[in-house]
Amino acid sequence: MQRTKKRIEESRFTLSALMGPQNANSYGNVHGGVIMKMVDEAGALVAMRHARTPVVTVAVDSMSFIKPIFVGSLVMCEAELTYVGRTSMEVRVEVKTENPRTGERSFTNTAYLVYVALSDDGNPTTVPELIYETPEQQTRAQQAQERQNYRKQQRQQDAIRL
Repeated sequence: MQRTKKRIEESRFTLSALMGPQNANSYGNVHGGVIMKMVDEAGALVAMRHARTPVVTVAVDSMSFIKPIFVGSLVMCEAELTYVGRTSMEVRVEVKTENPRTGERSFTNTAYLVYVALSDDGNPTTVPELIYETPEQQTRAQQAQERQNYRKQQRQQDAIRL
């Protein structure tokens, strides 16, 4: 079976939400878990748009918050594919905030997540290949391959410990 090929921009997606008091602690800082959920949703939507199948999250690389996010901020999770394997996809999600009153924008963090595409019977299924059109996309793909190799190595070490 020959896999189709798709461009990165075909599945790119931005998830945005205005942060309210229900999203924050008593200091007005948005809970990290709220942002993590948004990141996972944005990443999953990119993977689903690419694969056109349901997906499951199988890995989230470390997520460090560079700046706090406050109540009243517009949070934008900009997500795009960086790499696809046979059944898995890595998505890069960049989180930014905007003050809707001033227009001031800030970068808060980046995360890389891995999803596996599922068939109707719940088993992993192949996904379209990815077309890299720019040097930046090619560099990100090489870095993603290195992260994937590291993840595989970690899984093998974890399996030995069990």
